[in-house]
Amino acid sequence: MPQAAQQNTTLGDESFMSADDLRAYMQEIEKAKLSKEFSAMDRADKAREELIKTLSQPLDLTPETLHEISQNLLTKIRLAAQRGETEIMVMRFPNVLCSDKGRAINNAEEGWPDTLTGRPRQAYELWRDYLRQGHYKLKAMIVDWPNGMPGDVGFFLSWA
Repeated sequence: MPQAAQQNTTLGDESFMSADDLRAYMQEIEKAKLSKEFSAMDRADKAREELIKTLSQPLDLTPETLHEISQNLLTKIRLAAQRGETEIMVMRFPNVLCSDKGRAINNAEEGWPDTLTGRPRQAYELWRDYLRQGHYKLKAMIVDWPNGMPGDVGFFLSWA
């Protein structure tokens, strides 16, 4: 007759964990998974904070910087055109870089560019001052919805 305090049960020549030990083991695995997920979430939150900090500071738009930006953009546009695409996402940023957290963009309000800050504002101004005259269009939209709330904003450049 098995004893209640016995940790392992012997069946033939194999040893098995008790059901209580197996449940405890499963709980430990679940705790480890959650710990990893929390750790990953912490790293993601820190990376997002760094991104916000970086993007909130405008770039020094020297002629060299403008040339580099234009060359990178031209390469992306050409590659997209070769694939038959007529639109690319040129920037993605957290909605906190909008003074209204993306509300005007989400509602397609006429004055949405006035809500932009930092580098997103600069990106809009570069389009307005250089690309619009080449008949490129810029569309801004919320591209993710964490917990049902507006999240990141995407800038899409199109030439259709």
